[in-house]
Amino acid sequence: MEFIQQNILLVAVAVVSGSLFLVLSFRRPGGARAVSPTEATMLINRENAQLIDIREPNEYVAGHLCDSRNIPAGSIEERAGELETFRDRPLILVCQSGARSSAACAKLVKLGFSRVHTLDGGVAAWSEAGLPLRKGARK
Repeated sequence: MEFIQQNILLVAVAVVSGSLFLVLSFRRPGGARAVSPTEATMLINRENAQLIDIREPNEYVAGHLCDSRNIPAGSIEERAGELETFRDRPLILVCQSGARSSAACAKLVKLGFSRVHTLDGGVAAWSEAGLPLRKGARK
């Protein structure tokens, strides 16, 4: 008890850092709707999931997932009508790292899309997993 009283600052730092470590290790970065590149591949192959790349057009042209559509995050709500044909299929939103797609995922859920996922780690995780990217505009 004397040790704790004399080193209260060190004990407080240890408790706070331990708590943050536990919280971050149990919480997935992309939230409950995040899928890994492997899970995304299974959704594409088994359930015909549609890939939506929400990066800006210049980022999309530099390298994107095959068969993905480019709808920038800033216009996702205005262009949601283009996704109506995919309402019954899973949608996988993709950005560079997974951060922007989480916010866009929440917007689509508010618009009534129920099977919306975000690619955990984005294009970076996809290419790190050795999966193919295509350069240029979609034809």
